[in-house]
Amino acid sequence: MKERTKKFMLSEEDIPKYWYNIQAEMANKPLPPLNPQTKNPLKAEDMYPIFAEELCRQELNQTDTWIEIPHEVRERYKNYRCTPLVRAYGLEEALGTPAHIYFKNESVSPIGSHKLNSALAQAYYCKQEGVTNITTETGAGQWGAALSYAASVFGLDAAVYQVKISYEQKPYRRSIMQTFGAQVTPSPSMSTRAGKDVLTAQPNHQGSLGTAISEAIELARSTPNCKYTLGSVLSHVTLHQTVIGLEAEKQMELAGEDPDIIIGCFGGGSNFGGLCFPFMRHGFNGGKQRRYVAAEPASCPKLTRGQFKYDFGDEAGYTPLLPMYTLGHNFAPANIHAGGLRYHGAGVIVSQLLKDGLMEAADIPQLESFESGVLFAKSEGIIPAPESCHAIAAAVREANKCKESGEAKVILFNLSGHGLIDMASYDKFLSGDLVNYTLSDETIAKNLEGM
Repeated sequence: MKERTKKFMLSEEDIPKYWYNIQAEMANKPLPPLNPQTKNPLKAEDMYPIFAEELCRQELNQTDTWIEIPHEVRERYKNYRCTPLVRAYGLEEALGTPAHIYFKNESVSPIGSHKLNSALAQAYYCKQEGVTNITTETGAGQWGAALSYAASVFGLDAAVYQVKISYEQKPYRRSIMQTFGAQVTPSPSMSTRAGKDVLTAQPNHQGSLGTAISEAIELARSTPNCKYTLGSVLSHVTLHQTVIGLEAEKQMELAGEDPDIIIGCFGGGSNFGGLCFPFMRHGFNGGKQRRYVAAEPASCPKLTRGQFKYDFGDEAGYTPLLPMYTLGHNFAPANIHAGGLRYHGAGVIVSQLLKDGLMEAADIPQLESFESGVLFAKSEGIIPAPESCHAIAAAVREANKCKESGEAKVILFNLSGHGLIDMASYDKFLSGDLVNYTLSDETIAKNLEGM
């Protein structure tokens, strides 16, 4: 057998020293978030009661291309970064495609996903500000696990609102958060006004990320010395995730290849942007033009079927008004097992890039995502998270197009996390108990009425 290199590794000295701020180089900057009371453009100080002040400044920073990673955060990154870039020879052979497929393996972090890249940064900034308590929401539980671990690292108390359907579907995620010392509450709950309002209107509501965000923000506002943290959507979260793409650039150089198509699964935009944004900057400066594909669930299709509007990031309307592609902040997504992707809106940066035609989106049915995940597991030996299965499915689609055309394109996708704590969902898929969910145009239009 011909010897072939499968993994492309960097040393801890190659961990980026700066995050990449794509807003500084975009020709069309994202529209400003609006203060929901005044409808005026948001100022950093408007968010100080909710977020750590440095995170507020990062959120609205459209001038500094590079933002230094604090030494303490970078030292924590050394526990698991740089993560491997892997050539998926097994998947290529299973598909019979001439395409070269690579994946950035973020599943090797201590909590099994990319979420820790921002959790460590946010917990650090809260600690520096003298905060003692932090709150957050979580869907599948990957962000909640990351934030719980980061809170324990920096000596903070964490409270997590987990979407109720995921709380029930993924009990071991809850156990992980509790092991790190976090308080975990299924959302909607009776512990907040936002949760009570939802349950009063719909007693059997299975929860959404929008509702869980409302509950976490409400707790942060009512608890002394407490700040709210967020796992996706906002610009400062995606900023922290750019360590993924910056490492991947160097690793693709080691592999002697340059990706033509870059793919990430899509819930709010953090892992997609984290991989894609560093590569996009070369296109801004006259370099190679690539295709960037955000793979979202067909049952929660904000990019492919939503509308570009100002909308709240949560159910109760506690957040700023964000200019984004949305299905409406009161959208109740289907109970798919990719809980991290069940969010009604897209981050403002991704929304502007999609509006400008600089990226594209693909909607993936649930069964296709799991079929691709099982194929990947058999061919590469890694069981992917249900969220990551969407990126794999999009990569499989592109590889099959190459098979039809005979083109040997280079495809890169982000394996955002492993699925070893999501085996209940695989069990349901393998036993034939999972189904696809579809949304009619009428349902989407009705949900967006009156916004």
